[in-house]
Amino acid sequence: MKSVKLFCVFLFLAIFLPRASGQQEPAPPTFNVTFSNSAPKTGDIVEIVLKTSIPAGIHMYSTHNKCDIGPLKLELIFDKNKSYCLEGSPFSVGDKIIKDDVFECEVGEFFGKAEVHQKVRVLNANFKVSGRIEGQWCSESACFNFGSLIPLTFSGSLKATGNEVKCGDKATNDMAEIIDTVPASVIIAPAISTVNTDTGVCNTCSYKLTNSNDNAPCKVRTFNGELSETDKESNWGLFILAFISGLAGLLTPCVFPMIPMTVSFFLKDKKSKKSSFINGLVFGLSIIGIYVIIGTLTALAFGADAGSFISTHWLPNILFFVIFVVFAFSFFGAFEIMLPSWLSNKVDREADKGGIYGTFFMALTLAIVSFSCTGPIVGSVLVQSAGGEFVRPVIAMLGFGLAFALPFSLFAVFPNWLNSLPKSGGWLNSVKVCFGFLELALGLKFLSIADQTYHWHILDREVYLSLWIVIFGLMGIYLLGKLKFSHDSEMKYLKVPRLMLAMTTLAFVVYMIPGLWGAPLKFLSGYLPPISTQDFDINRSMREAQGIKGNICKKPNYGNYLHMPHGLNGYYDYDEAVACAKELKKPLFIDFTGHGCVNCRKMEEKVWSDPRVLKVLNEDYVIASLYVDDKVVKLLSSEHFVGRFSKQEISTLGKKNTEIEVCYFGKSSQPLYCLLDGKENLLQTPVGSEINNKQFDTEEFLKFLENGVKEFKKRNSTVK
Repeated sequence: MKSVKLFCVFLFLAIFLPRASGQQEPAPPTFNVTFSNSAPKTGDIVEIVLKTSIPAGIHMYSTHNKCDIGPLKLELIFDKNKSYCLEGSPFSVGDKIIKDDVFECEVGEFFGKAEVHQKVRVLNANFKVSGRIEGQWCSESACFNFGSLIPLTFSGSLKATGNEVKCGDKATNDMAEIIDTVPASVIIAPAISTVNTDTGVCNTCSYKLTNSNDNAPCKVRTFNGELSETDKESNWGLFILAFISGLAGLLTPCVFPMIPMTVSFFLKDKKSKKSSFINGLVFGLSIIGIYVIIGTLTALAFGADAGSFISTHWLPNILFFVIFVVFAFSFFGAFEIMLPSWLSNKVDREADKGGIYGTFFMALTLAIVSFSCTGPIVGSVLVQSAGGEFVRPVIAMLGFGLAFALPFSLFAVFPNWLNSLPKSGGWLNSVKVCFGFLELALGLKFLSIADQTYHWHILDREVYLSLWIVIFGLMGIYLLGKLKFSHDSEMKYLKVPRLMLAMTTLAFVVYMIPGLWGAPLKFLSGYLPPISTQDFDINRSMREAQGIKGNICKKPNYGNYLHMPHGLNGYYDYDEAVACAKELKKPLFIDFTGHGCVNCRKMEEKVWSDPRVLKVLNEDYVIASLYVDDKVVKLLSSEHFVGRFSKQEISTLGKKNTEIEVCYFGKSSQPLYCLLDGKENLLQTPVGSEINNKQFDTEEFLKFLENGVKEFKKRNSTVK
């Protein structure tokens, strides 16, 4: 049991406070580049040798990696030029091959120093090689990526002798094989660009860089001089959610009985009313401050730039899912999540010193002692707030701390109110068990995000709904007293509030059941996997029977991996959609979306499902759904390019769509809806889920689409 408790504590601290110890992210490694032959002849094979030192306590993963899913291996990404050909793949020297217990696969690790080689064939006298290195190194408590976020270059050249030669068939094949796995850094199909020499702004540039001398920035498109509307992030919504969670935490068996006990601490010396008021105020502010500090540490740990990684990468989502399951089992009574007793005892001794100093430590004692019940709730709130903004975890903990501190402060000032509190008893444990069911249901959301982003197809919509139906069905049965846990009190009869809650829960279960056959379940839109993942959808079957095809010119690429809601047809690649829109002389509707985008699903289920909206989209527009967070779909090697905004090699469809959204429309949030004409100019100001200060509004969205069609016709008539 002790080992289980320590594991849970370690897991909680590892996720939410990974940098609380003050560990700083190390500077990226600097590689020294040398050549095995300093005076080669054209046609010779030369080994490029790259070496770097590794700080103590850190290991770097090498090029040896046999994991389907695992740590990032060391990769060399070469800029292509006509002075050399790659011969084979890069290989590590001096790495230690181990079986990774976490990922259960074979990996290579460097300790102290790293050395990697790449063979190249010299083609002419002006031999020059350049590129980047990407990889990962880890300490015992944290891992850090280098290369993908921080530009890291190596370069080298030497003078060769002899006549120019060309790559042989073998060398060419090797090159093609490597390009399929390593992003190329030269655009295959150069675009025409026009740069304003006065401003340096690229007026007609593609989102791709055309060559190494193309340094023009992106030109963000506007409609009548206006950029896209910015959805207001619902920080108030997060605050309210956290506040309600704080109130819920008060109803747990660890906290509720402590309200009168803690208030009695302030009243035992029969101090004046003024003194009680001051102590109560200091106590409440101390509780708020403690939780705000937790939120600040979480914000520092995640960082504002980690939002995309946290929200879409499989690793944090699987970890969050495991945390929710562990917390659920804790609420069910399988074990308790506890902080070490030495910590609570030490803080308790400080509280006995009295005064403001003692009052603060009394608040800290309360936070520590109640951790076994509030820890899961705090963790859940922090997970919901980890969306990439620094301020959101702080707001979340401010709301939680305020709700948690409020009754303690009020009862300290007005002690007579204590007589009106209900007596603690078995009902508190019932509340705790219900929290366990909720934690289990909410944890599935994180597993679902990873499942959608990586196309695992283990938690499609009908499977997800089936699990929720079972979970909430069991919760309703528990509330009726037909399901009991070992730590439950004897229930002689069913009280009315409990009966009403059981009826509400079971009614929710009945509401979800039609979703197994394709009912939209608009109340849950955004929290369920998209309906396109469901095998049987009666509405989709009816639309297919009616022969709804949409405006498409040819079978879209990537249709085996990606889908559109409500049986709509369209494209998943920007360039394909633009070409079709020009061919059909139709306006283009671009939907920047994501597998893990809650508001995207809400828009699709609440707004797109309206027959009027579907009619306009299906008949008047060429549709492109551009998934920005997809991790699986790869671009063909001939389609790799360097992004104008990111200056990074782009090899996946998700990164390409992100590059287009940021470079062309100056946004990185989803959903973002853009309407374009045949020249790729905006027909309306791009919008998100909020239009004219109205969230998820069908009428506003329909007006947006219809105005785009009117503007398109107006421009075409003007041209004629």
